[in-house]
This record gives sequence, structure tokens and C-alpha cells, in this order.
Amino acid sequence: MQKRTDLSAGTINGANRLTIELIEPSDAPPIIAINWPAKSTVCTPTNYDRTAANAMRLLAAATVRLAQIRRDRRL
Repeated sequence: MQKRTDLSAGTINGANRLTIELIEPSDAPPIIAINWPAKSTVCTPTNYDRTAANAMRLLAAATVRLAQIRRDRRL
């Protein structure tokens, strides 16, 4: 059995969703799964900075959440 913990999730351009999970299998070391959209993420040149910022915000939030889990559980 494995335990899954959402570290961060959200949309990066209003349509495409990015999800970052901590997966802890009972018989293997923990791993991080970064689930990118199945199709290419497209945006206009005007919205590129916002799309990139949203992706980085979600990755940064996952990093903070993982640090909290590591602190609390000694992962």
C-alpha cells in the first residue's frame, strides 16, 4: 500500500493543471510525482510571464510543503 500526499496543485494558464504529489510506497523509498498536463501548454506571448509564474508558484509551494513534512515526520 502506498500513501499519497498532495504537495501542490493548480492551474498554470487557466486550463492546464499541474499537480505535485509525495508518494510513499510501503516497499520503496518516497518519490515526488510532478504531473504535467498531457498536452502542450499554450499561451500568448503576453500571458507567458503569468503562465511561467504560476508554474513556479506551484513548484515553490510544493517545496515548502515537503519541507514541512520532512520537519514533522523526519522523511
